[in-house]
Amino acid sequence: MGAILIMNKYLSDIRKSMKILSKHKNSIFIGQSVKFPGSSIYTSLKNVPKSKRIELPVFEDTQMGMSIGLALEGFLPITCFPRFDFLILALNQLVNHADKIDMLTNSKFKSKIIIRTMVGAKKPLDGGPQHTQDHTIAIKKMLKYSYVKKLDKKSNILNEYNKAIKSKNYKVFVFIEDGKLYL
Repeated sequence: MGAILIMNKYLSDIRKSMKILSKHKNSIFIGQSVKFPGSSIYTSLKNVPKSKRIELPVFEDTQMGMSIGLALEGFLPITCFPRFDFLILALNQLVNHADKIDMLTNSKFKSKIIIRTMVGAKKPLDGGPQHTQDHTIAIKKMLKYSYVKKLDKKSNILNEYNKAIKSKNYKVFVFIEDGKLYL
């Protein structure tokens, strides 16, 4: 019974965090399964107005490029990659551009980029190795100027997303959610 309460609290805290982010006038949620069902990311946006969501096709590198462009124009993009394995396809933009945005703009970049991804659950259905891998350690080694946080059951999720909004130290935040804790 206790584990079920933790799991429900996990999704509830993710939803509360997304609702808080959606209240920022410049926030915009982009990615796969943000406007239409298809992954757990969709369920986490239950309290986010549809007008704040842009559904994208499967083109992860372009999605990250769009997120950078939106941020350069003053938006707060919350860019959602339903699986960590999909985020790998956006590493060019993430590692070479987003992570170094302050240097590339002579510290004139004022916006933030919040990246959400998820390590896929293996139960009740195992999505296979291309949907359930955890690349947290590798991402932390590749990103030099971004905040990377794995949101496990011990994380204070609301605090982490609020930290992203208030931080003066980081412009890019990568939050890695745990798909099995959504169940």
